[in-house]
Amino acid sequence: MKQKNYLVIGGTGGIGRAIVKELLQRTANEQSDTDTAHAKIYATYHITQPDFAADHLYWISMDVSDEDSIEQAIADIKQQTTHIDWVINCVGLLHTPHNQPEKALRQMQADFFLQSMQINALASLLIAKHIKPLLAKSERSADNPAIFATISARVGSISDNRLGGWYSYRISKAALNMGMKNLSIEWRRSLKDVCVVVMQPGTVDTQLSSPFQGNVADEKLFTPAYSAARLLAVLDSMGAAQSGGFVDWAGESIPW
Repeated sequence: MKQKNYLVIGGTGGIGRAIVKELLQRTANEQSDTDTAHAKIYATYHITQPDFAADHLYWISMDVSDEDSIEQAIADIKQQTTHIDWVINCVGLLHTPHNQPEKALRQMQADFFLQSMQINALASLLIAKHIKPLLAKSERSADNPAIFATISARVGSISDNRLGGWYSYRISKAALNMGMKNLSIEWRRSLKDVCVVVMQPGTVDTQLSSPFQGNVADEKLFTPAYSAARLLAVLDSMGAAQSGGFVDWAGESIPW
């Protein structure tokens, strides 16, 4: 078996960093039990490379709002490895210093809406476009597929929308879900044994959710470490037949 290589997009965010740490722990345990080569974990950052370092962890600069940056980052990865087995995109945009989620239509601003679409919906498609050759060289099967996972949100569910509001976030996450569904159908034909999945991580105690935690019960506010462990456990259980799914941190299907 080839060593398993991972790519975590947004490795400096709350969930992304926790996933990186969980993968490092996993691969260290696997290495201690076998004589196989160590997995490689690639993680991306946007502006400043973090001082968090570990064996077999490789930081790559990537701006997910810039296709040239995405292409260059993946070209840099190609210089270091022949294949990627799992891709997990953790980057998302809910608010900025100047824009909060819209409670009413009158608060809609075109620039913020387009920024949300670019980060939340378009980025995963562009990443998939450029990472495909590395996924194609993954050693995989129907029961042990390559993974292309993107963090979505329950509020991206159209049929589950009962409160309204949060226009840019809801619409961009719904667009993400459709994009990944499309991708799963295309790759069933052109890239066999890859599971494309969108995942809801729960309400996680991160910078993204911090302004909106007031009404969240303590037992429903997850630590990044807990959410990361649950998400990875769900991915472990995925087969190629489940490609195109929308699931939560417990592996339960979410209505589109």
